[in-house]
Amino acid sequence: MFGNKKENEFGIMETVIGAESSMQGTIRSKNSIRIDGKLDGEIAEANGVIIGETGQVQGDIKGNTVIVGGKVTGNITATSTLEILPKAQVYGDLHSALLTISEGATFEGNCVMSTDKNKVIEMNVENTRRR
Repeated sequence: MFGNKKENEFGIMETVIGAESSMQGTIRSKNSIRIDGKLDGEIAEANGVIIGETGQVQGDIKGNTVIVGGKVTGNITATSTLEILPKAQVYGDLHSALLTISEGATFEGNCVMSTDKNKVIEMNVENTRRR
């Protein structure tokens, strides 16, 4: 029972904080995390992050894929996709390559969508000058 890790679309769901549980601190995982209870702290690294409808996070979230169904007060960075479900409440800045905000969701903050913030486009200046 306890040693059996379940595989899902995010990889292995390694960490679960249940609806009647609360935690303070920073979580790091190479696998996926699901929060149905309360987290006062940050998710600093995870392959996948699911905030269930009863989940509440007071802190920043960084993950590859993030799905929010509950309440997040903090910034969210998703390197791949970020989905905010209809009953979700997000108060903070978003940074993701692909963003979906469902009708009925609450979002207050700023949003940046990019796949690579370090990407630079170089121009050949000599070809653009007129002589």
